[in-house]
Amino acid sequence: MILKPIKLVIVGAGIAGLSAAVYARKSGFQTLVLEKNTVPGGLSTSWRRKGYTIEGGIHWLTGSSPRLPHHKIWKEIGALQDNNPVYVKDPLYTLMGRKRRLSLYRDLDRTFKELAEAAPEDIRPLRRLVKHIRSLEHFHAPIADIRGLKAKYPSKASMKDVFKMFPAFLVLPHLMRRTIGDYLRSFKNNDLRTLLGSFINHEQNALSLVYTLSSYMVGDGGYPKGGSLVMAGNIADTVTSLGGEILYNKSVTRIVVEDGTVKGVQAGEEFFPADAVIVSPDARMVIDNMFDEPVQEPWAEKMRQGLDVDQCLIMSAGIKADLSSYPRNMVFSLDKPFEYSGTAADVLMVNNYAADSYAPEGCTAVTSLLFGDIYDFWKKAKDDGSYREKKKDICERYVALIESLIPEAKGKVEMTDLATPMTLQRYCGTHKGSFMSLWKPSGFPPSVPVKYHKAKGLYFAGQRTGYSGGLPVAALSGRTAVQHLCRDNDVVFVG
Repeated sequence: MILKPIKLVIVGAGIAGLSAAVYARKSGFQTLVLEKNTVPGGLSTSWRRKGYTIEGGIHWLTGSSPRLPHHKIWKEIGALQDNNPVYVKDPLYTLMGRKRRLSLYRDLDRTFKELAEAAPEDIRPLRRLVKHIRSLEHFHAPIADIRGLKAKYPSKASMKDVFKMFPAFLVLPHLMRRTIGDYLRSFKNNDLRTLLGSFINHEQNALSLVYTLSSYMVGDGGYPKGGSLVMAGNIADTVTSLGGEILYNKSVTRIVVEDGTVKGVQAGEEFFPADAVIVSPDARMVIDNMFDEPVQEPWAEKMRQGLDVDQCLIMSAGIKADLSSYPRNMVFSLDKPFEYSGTAADVLMVNNYAADSYAPEGCTAVTSLLFGDIYDFWKKAKDDGSYREKKKDICERYVALIESLIPEAKGKVEMTDLATPMTLQRYCGTHKGSFMSLWKPSGFPPSVPVKYHKAKGLYFAGQRTGYSGGLPVAALSGRTAVQHLCRDNDVVFVG
């Protein structure tokens, strides 16, 4: 490979930054990634406590199936390899009722039959849900190149693919103007509402729920073995195998721009010169903190004023018992609401990792996510010194709850952990400790442009550059940023 005399610095080794690094190296740029932490992955991460692994990133992976367009990106950047085969869970989610269990399956007919038998009063909304799911069967964002790009392997959406998506266009307006909570209120049966609404924040628009269910039904939404860290490690290894460099423990504090051109980045006392820079951390934080002065642009002000974010608690427990006889994703309707962060939940989903190597032999790691606008609660606790006490209280009550719901766990919990929005903000510098933008029915989340016109050679990647959507959006944003870089420098893009 002939190296171009263009030095590229990428800020952040999350999925967006790593994706950009792979495509940049394939396209011939001298590539250096600077990461503030000791491991790659950013928000797609996991960590260990007392011999247990806590999965903090991947819960299902869009594009894990070769049938979906995004699978192409995961393969191109080396995310999915022989060391992390995809597990396709079925059933998907199981409501652990006292008298019977109720499950969502990948087989839509089987799901409809089971839910209809449990709630005959909800036949009409169930049929409508099935119709919506089937309408989105071929609704997947095509992987297309930007206009004017020279590409070694061009990618574009075919008219055949667009035609297949036509049924989705008929239901999108209905789904996008309602929240998940509103959508589920059409169901009379509480068990159905509980099961269907157990795994995504109810404030997201209803398309998020129905699209996820549709992707499950076509064989997508699998879980790669080893989860977040193995997948992120695979992409990082791809970067270095292509000749790119990743430096860890390098926290970038300033993007250096002189006379309208990017010159490099400052990380502590070190300056890293560059001809081009791709910034992949949370752009909401970047525009206020990484320039000599906060960015003053209409799009920046729109983001400051109109950005809603998705926040959560990640509660975890290590149990000295084998829970492999239980479903992988258990949903419990609670007799008494579980209070947390100034709010409460009457439903708890427990991710059961007994089938994964996330615990000592004979033991099981479990996690639960609780969503809500909870950053201010934890920020106040941090400021007034009650943070540790409040974390301890929730952990103790979580243990008591797990023990009441799972008899085998009684007296067997030997590890607890709680990650709050403050944890995510400290680790990744995200705005209000969020893991993605909140896509409400009011419209698309505000975003930053891929190119910053006041700084030649500066590009943005990451969640805030496009619509909300987790890891696939992050990976695609890295690819898009490099395509702009290639077009601006008359370089052939190599995917």
